[in-house]
Amino acid sequence: MRLRNIPRAEGVLNDCKEVVKNGTDFKGNWQNVFNNTNPIHIEIGMGKGKFLLSLAQCNPDINYIGIERYSSVLLRAVEKFQETETAPSNIRFICMDAADIAEVFAPDEVSRIYLNFSDPWPKARHARRRLTSAEFFAQYDRILTQDGTVEFKTDNRPLFDFSVEQLKESSTFELAACTYDLHNTPDMNQGNIMTEYEEKFSSMGDPICKLIAHRKS
Repeated sequence: MRLRNIPRAEGVLNDCKEVVKNGTDFKGNWQNVFNNTNPIHIEIGMGKGKFLLSLAQCNPDINYIGIERYSSVLLRAVEKFQETETAPSNIRFICMDAADIAEVFAPDEVSRIYLNFSDPWPKARHARRRLTSAEFFAQYDRILTQDGTVEFKTDNRPLFDFSVEQLKESSTFELAACTYDLHNTPDMNQGNIMTEYEEKFSSMGDPICKLIAHRKS
């Protein structure tokens, strides 16, 4: 699907100091961007930004970086951030392709990766583009700390089943937790922050699936 171009997007993103313009310049030095040694969590495909902004407000001792491929989408997250009465200082944004994350983050630099309602790329020939494919988990392996985790939420059952199978076949990662009905799984739903999509789909009665993956011991 072709996204509608928003002409003002580039200007707004360029003027926002929280938007990192050249992520590769900070590979291995992201803690210097935040001027602290707190853990770094990233969300790939952050959409309108509600999820990550809420996390940043609730957890000032963690640094958050939102990644979005399209400037017209990232614009919405940045404007939401700018409209926040007390904007958190522990959040940054990058407009980039997720396939390049290993060029932006160094080994052992990221403690957690969030994937929320990612593009399902339903055609079989596009399976490698799914953010929970073996190809992407190989990228995550290059940047995660040894105890790092990947958290994935979706309402798309075929995509979730694919993701579970990818992890079962992985020689590096495994399932640490898994549910096909997050909001009715108390231990996994505790402290859950809903995205815009999650609020929409759950209000329609659609079950939300979630998995947490970590490296095999």
